[in-house]
Order: sequence, then structure tokens, then C-alpha cells
Amino acid sequence: MRELVYFDSKNPHCKSPFGSVEQGEEMTFKIFVKDGVYVHSVELHIYEDGADNPFVFVMSFNCKRGDESEYIAKISLNKVGLYWYRFLFRTENGEYQHRRDGDDFQLTVYDKNYVTPDWVKGGVIYHIFVDRFCKGKDSNAVFNKSGVLKDWGEEVTIVDPDGVFRANDFYGGNFQGIIDKLPYLKKLGVTILYLSPIFKSSSNHRYDTGDYEFVDELLGDESKFQELLQKSESIGIRVMLDGVFNHTGADSKYFNKFGNYPTIGAYQSKQSPYYDWFDFYNFPDEYHCWWGITVTPTISQRAKLFRDMISGEGGIIDKWTRLGVKGWRLDVVDELREDFVEDIREAVKRNGDDNLLIGEVWEDASNKIAYSYRRHYFQGKQLDGVMNYPFKESTLAYAMGGRAGDFANTVMTIVENYPKQSLDVTMNLIDSHDTARALSVLSGVDMSGTDKEYRKNFRLSKEGYDFAKRRLIMASTLQFMLPGVPSIFYGDEQGMEGYEDPLCRRCLDWDNIDRELLAHYTKLGKIRNKFKEQVCGDTSFENQNNLLVLCRKNRNKTLKVVANNTNLTQSFYCPKAKQELLSGQKLQGDSFEIAPNSVKIFL
Repeated sequence: MRELVYFDSKNPHCKSPFGSVEQGEEMTFKIFVKDGVYVHSVELHIYEDGADNPFVFVMSFNCKRGDESEYIAKISLNKVGLYWYRFLFRTENGEYQHRRDGDDFQLTVYDKNYVTPDWVKGGVIYHIFVDRFCKGKDSNAVFNKSGVLKDWGEEVTIVDPDGVFRANDFYGGNFQGIIDKLPYLKKLGVTILYLSPIFKSSSNHRYDTGDYEFVDELLGDESKFQELLQKSESIGIRVMLDGVFNHTGADSKYFNKFGNYPTIGAYQSKQSPYYDWFDFYNFPDEYHCWWGITVTPTISQRAKLFRDMISGEGGIIDKWTRLGVKGWRLDVVDELREDFVEDIREAVKRNGDDNLLIGEVWEDASNKIAYSYRRHYFQGKQLDGVMNYPFKESTLAYAMGGRAGDFANTVMTIVENYPKQSLDVTMNLIDSHDTARALSVLSGVDMSGTDKEYRKNFRLSKEGYDFAKRRLIMASTLQFMLPGVPSIFYGDEQGMEGYEDPLCRRCLDWDNIDRELLAHYTKLGKIRNKFKEQVCGDTSFENQNNLLVLCRKNRNKTLKVVANNTNLTQSFYCPKAKQELLSGQKLQGDSFEIAPNSVKIFL
């Protein structure tokens, strides 16, 4: 009977409103049945997540059009949560359940009071790995760590002579360097600076926090950080910090494995005030740590005093947010207890309702299961948005020759599952400090079977670079025009290469900039700023030839992003096109050619 029934949850004619709804909002469901079988009744069955018994809504026969009968139900759900639904037909031939390819359809119902910061929407994020972005002159930025302070641009260390990677080669990127480059960032269209961890630490990445109360001395002092906050705010750029609250460093005031802090750490004594912050299997050398990495002991789920220090009144969130930080990105948020995430949200928002809270989630965050528990990030009490890794993977896959239909399906599934206020503040990345550089991935060079030493020394040929750059221009254009906020990983706009960390974390070479690529990213920033209503508007796709056609619409204006990832020129029909935005060209006519491996934006 499947071929006789039509229901598409992404079609507003079948379900209205499209996508997630707020609690109590009325929804209209319509399902269409072709002649060929006698239908006794149609029911809409909606299951609350985890429940065995559904809410049953009888659908009414509404009308008949040609050889098709329409059944309708108008319902509302007053309880916030994740739901699943299907349709049950009772026919002359028995019962038939209509689902989506064997799975139930998803429905997200969020709190009616759930809002996200408007200032974020339509903006541009710039992600800075602070040690490698820019080194400014600051006498208060001092190097007093074990390890080595290298010259700017010297090659990164992938392993020490004893075979261990310690992440203790430093280059001295600092707050003053970011301040020096604020005019550059403003011209690029940046509205949010996302800084990798800045708190005192023994590593160059600083994901092994030593002391949450102090910025790392190599970056400068607290007054210099405050200067960065004030100067960036004055030109319309806000700062978001990395909150690493699942684990600390073994070299920290809390654990103090190496005795570098004056406090008595958990590793040193069971009498330490921090002892019950950590879980020991065999004190002191066997303890729970993140992914088995001993330099990052994991905070115990029972550690209430740690949670109070982070999110309680006068705690770490309060200190830095009151100084001027406007957002936090929660590292490995799926490893935090949900009530802790709720406490963090409360702390972030009590310092300003428009402060931003983002989580690191690599999957669809609306239905994420972590450690056997369903997460509830987008129902009103936890996150504003997440890092949008599903968009990342689909964007790169399409730019490398993937099918337009697959790209559209991934995008529209996320658009359907996320509340729009969450979707509009998600971080749309195509690479990060945790992944290979987009340019290197898009080159298509097969690195399987190579070792890290080979990948460290590998550089693209001029022909390979130019090919990868064409793909990057396509991928970045999609990244900037998809719903959410594009996040540029420092140096992508200048053509940086590199594979897995630390190869993706090299110093930015300010003396050798790809001006063409930089101009492209600058243009994208200007387009987002000028057409903010459209990039925060509705999202849809059109089918034309072998093209990907992404439509962003608000009011009377539509932007059509047209990408051609084939090796053949394709024709695009658009009778109302007035201008091509990337080139600035005024248009006449109704049909246009899209060159191979290229992208255009039509107004």
C-alpha cells in the first residue's frame, strides 16, 4: 500500500507549520491516499520519546481531488519533549502503518519561552587557536612553562624524541596579537571571536586547564584580555570562550600530579579538598580520564563543589561573563550531566539574557543519545545552538562530487529537527582544531597508508592547490549561505593547509596571504551583512539539471545559491534574477551558465 500513500514531513502541505513547534502550538497534518484500496479509518499515532503507548488522533476525511483522498488532523502538544509519529490505516485488506523508510517521523516540541540571542543571527564567527594566530608585542605575556618557545612559523612538533606527543611547543600567539588584527577581522565581516581555551594550562591547546581563575601568562594578563573585550565590542565584535568543564589538567591546582601548584591536589592526598572531584580506580596512578588520556583527568559526576565553582553564584562563568565575555562553547557537552548543563545555562543567562551558549555535538543534536541517555539540548533549558558537524560533512562531500539530493536531504533534516531559534545560532564549520583543514580535504589527495611525518611534510602542488581552492570557494559559499552562523577556522580565508592535529594548528603566515581567497571570504561577509534577513529566513531547495540550488527567502527577496560540482557547464533558469552577488554583475535574461566546479549567488 506504500505506493498509494503520500506524506512528506518536509512539505508544508502535509505538515504545517514545518519542523519543530513550541508547546501548545497547533499543527495540521494531511495525508493523501490514491484510489485503489478502501480505507475504513486513518489514525495519527504520536509517541512521546521512550513511551510504548501512543497518543491517538483520528484523522478526518477532508476532500477528494481526482483520484486522491485527503485526510486531516489538527492537534497540539502541551508537553515539551521529543516525539515520534506514524500513521495507521485500517483498510479492507487489514492494517497498514505508514512510516518513513522504516523509521517514525520526528517531532521536536520546545518550551514556549525558549529564545536565543538575536545579535548572533546573520553574523560570522572566527575561530582562533590562540597560540597560532598572531603574536603581538606585550611585555606581560611571558613564557614560564616546560617545553619550548619556537620562532613564529617554525614547523609544529608531532612527537617528542621519546615517542610521546606532549603539545608543549609554543609560538606565543597572544591577546595583543588579536587586538592588532581587529581591523582585519572587522573587514572580514566577523561579529564573533571564538577563542580556543585561554585559561592557565601546561599545553599549547589549553584543553587541560590548570586554573580557571587566571588567563594563561603566555597570552598576557587579565587587563590585556579585558582590553581585547572592550576594543572588539567597540567595533561590533563579541567574544566567545571555550568552556572545558568535563576534565581538568593533571598539571592543575586541582589534581597537581607534578607538584607545580602550591595547593594539595587530588593526586597528592586523599585529604585534598579536590580529592572527590575525581574518580580513582587505584589511588593515585589509576584514575578516570578523558578517552584514557592521563593528562586530562575527568571530573566526577558527583563533584558538586566543582559544579558550584563553575556555575554557582560568583563562580567561573560569572567572573568571565561579567568581565565582558558574551558567549561560551561547551567542550564535549555530551559528557556533562544534563543538570550541570542547565546550571551552566542559568549562569550564562543570569549575566545577560542575550548571552550565547553553544555545545560541541558531532551528530544531530535534537535526538542525540550519549552514554545510553537521550539529550534534550533544544527544548529550552540547555543550549542555544551547537557546532553543526552534519552540515560540515555534507558540504565537504558535495564539494568533492557528492549528490545534490544527499546534501539537500541532510540540510533539510536538520532544519526540520532543530527549533529555528536554535538553527539560526548553530556554528556552521567546514573544519576546526579537531579536524583536517578543509583545503587539504578538498584536494582529494589520498593520505591512507601514510604516516604523520609524511603528512607533516606534504604540501599541495600549484595545480593541486588551485583545484582545492575552487572547491573551497564552493564549500565556503554554501557554508555562509546555509541556515546558522558560518565559523571560519583561522587561516582558511588565507589558504592554510594541514591534516589532523597538530598539523591543522600551524602558525598563520601573515606574509604569504592568498589575496584572491581572502577577497572571496570578505565578499561573503559583506553579503551576509547586507542580506541578513534572507540568510535568517526560510530554507528550501530546487531541482534543476545537475545543479544544487539552495534558496534563502524572507519577504520579497530570495537568494539562490547555485553550485555545479560536475565537470560540465550547466544551465540555470531564473527569470527573476537581478544580480549575481559574488561578481556584483547586473543580470539580464532568464537563463545562465554555471561553469564546472563553481558557484554563484543570484538575487
